[in-house]
Amino acid sequence: MASLCWQSLRATRRPLEGLPFLQGYGTARIWDGHTGKCLHFSNLGDEAGSLITEGAWVFIGMKNVVKALNIHSDLELNLKGPVGQVYAMIVAGDMLFAGAQNGGIIAWRASCETDSFQLAASLEGHNGAVSCLAVGDKMLFSGSLDKTIRVWDIDTFQCIKTFSGHADVVTSLVHCNGYLFSSSLDCTIKVLFATEGQNWVVLYTHKEENGVLILCGMNDAETKPVLFCSYNDDTVRLYDLPSFCERGRIFSKREVRVIERGPKNLFFTGDASGSLTVWKWRQNPQGSS
Repeated sequence: MASLCWQSLRATRRPLEGLPFLQGYGTARIWDGHTGKCLHFSNLGDEAGSLITEGAWVFIGMKNVVKALNIHSDLELNLKGPVGQVYAMIVAGDMLFAGAQNGGIIAWRASCETDSFQLAASLEGHNGAVSCLAVGDKMLFSGSLDKTIRVWDIDTFQCIKTFSGHADVVTSLVHCNGYLFSSSLDCTIKVLFATEGQNWVVLYTHKEENGVLILCGMNDAETKPVLFCSYNDDTVRLYDLPSFCERGRIFSKREVRVIERGPKNLFFTGDASGSLTVWKWRQNPQGSS
């Protein structure tokens, strides 16, 4: 595999446990990806279910609320609306979506002029907690503990399709170039594509012996597309796309629950032992995969 460990960071005091979701210690840290130093620490007072960033904003999903922190102005907002723990969030344009424990998805519209977020819609339909979200082609995709994937029109907030092809919890979604990748504890990764009339069909199903926890797509140092797949056997497997040929594995002490792309060929993995590891793609001197 053409990557190497750049640095390992530790701060969490106890293991992050539980399936299909993590139970955090109730703290948030902002790190310098180059030095490995903690730049900001927040005691949230309760467990965090999810965390994403967009520009200067850090969004932390918690029970019945999303905390919005602006790291430039130190502004902190509490966005009300979710019912139960917030397990998934994503930004699409000026919209923030949060998937909650009760199966609902809350949408807020951001205002750059006032640094505020206005409640825009509540999307209902899932019969279990929303576990993952993805966006693409003016659509929102949501996966759930109810084993389904729903497709929503971002402009109208209406559900336009429900896919029931998984036999267990849908754990992760990635949308890329019109294709939707979905993973599940049923030990499969599915590749879906929409034909006319939003008829989503399964083009390919990849089967393994272990449940899939997280998907993340990125390009390597030679700009070749790679799909990262974390399994509940404490490994992350890397597949070349579109062939799905395995090109390498990352071994971890505990299951990897977070994989994120970074700048300058960096990427990050966070596991259930509380470790955050920084990796960097390296050029293959032989010029081969």
